[in-house]
Amino acid sequence: MHRRLVFEDPVSRAAVWSRRLAWFALVVLLLSLLLVRLREPSIEGLAPVAGAYVFVLLALGLALVAFVRIWREGHRGVGMAAGALLLCLVLLAPAGYVGFLLATRPALADISTDIDDPPAFSRSMAALTARAGRIPPDVAPARRRLQRQAYPKIAPIVLEEPAEAAFALARKAVTALGWQVVDVARPGGRSGAGRIDAVARGRLLRFSEDITIRVKPRVDGSRIDIRSASRLGSHDLGANARRIAAFAEEIDLLQER
Repeated sequence: MHRRLVFEDPVSRAAVWSRRLAWFALVVLLLSLLLVRLREPSIEGLAPVAGAYVFVLLALGLALVAFVRIWREGHRGVGMAAGALLLCLVLLAPAGYVGFLLATRPALADISTDIDDPPAFSRSMAALTARAGRIPPDVAPARRRLQRQAYPKIAPIVLEEPAEAAFALARKAVTALGWQVVDVARPGGRSGAGRIDAVARGRLLRFSEDITIRVKPRVDGSRIDIRSASRLGSHDLGANARRIAAFAEEIDLLQER
């Protein structure tokens, strides 16, 4: 009785290492994001995240090499290479979305519903302490006009309620959105305007953004203006505009209740 030997094609080493490297990249990326959340936010602090994506790209390249070798030489390992490729694409999706926002959104980091007379940030001790002594700088009129072109729906909130009622609505909206109130001035005084200063933090990286809300009385009610400014970088990826839109939507919801 003769025993027949069966020779199997070798497994592609590129496929094996692409899978290993893809999972290693996932671990490095998760650890780097955790590190960014725990440290003081800074542009330089994003370096570990960028480093993690180097491993993602290497794993992606190995997966593509594995597919080529499997096709040409008949090696095994299609499943490993496909799994690595899928994982790399999932990890690259957030970076791709950020790239899309960089390409489609203007390089703005300070958005206001009033581009002619933006609300001023409080300079009280409590507000300065919460902002680590930072006062968002004034934005040139040309940059404000760029905002109008990019976000035409960002506009003042005009209410029929008196300033006191509008101020109460704004305060409730800030609380509902989870922003940290750092300074408050009720409507009245020489200008008649009220003010709420707050700090909002991102859900993932916990970057802090500064917000000031101005409530002014009008003959037929009141007007609310809000300004949101990023602390880091010159491009907010549209975050400040989205934050202002969320505030306006919350005001609408509170009025309907």
